[in-house]
Amino acid sequence: QVQLVESGGGSVQAGGSLRLSCAASGIIWRVNTMGWYRQAPGKQRELVVDVAYSGSQNVGDSVKGRLTISRDTAKNTVDLQINSVKPEDTGVYYCNMKYIAWGDHREHDLWGQGTQVTVSS
Repeated sequence: QVQLVESGGGSVQAGGSLRLSCAASGIIWRVNTMGWYRQAPGKQRELVVDVAYSGSQNVGDSVKGRLTISRDTAKNTVDLQINSVKPEDTGVYYCNMKYIAWGDHREHDLWGQGTQVTVSS
């Protein structure tokens, strides 16, 4: 069974940095994209960043210029750092992976259980 394990998050002071990590486990033939989304209270889930197999990145407007992302395609991990955090960065952060399993040519869309990030001013 393929799973995502998230780590990091918690409370951060405004102006500081938040760091999140996500690791996939299980039998995976290929990861198409891997990245992070977030959901603030009362709002829809939004893209933070995702990284394609090619390495190309799709970055959400709210974090452009403040984000560092690294992806290890051999280990199926993705690490996120957001600098100069603001109270508006508060929310539940979800790791997401779109992948193809062995023996199955369909793309699967998998979500982590989420990790809370709270930015205090």
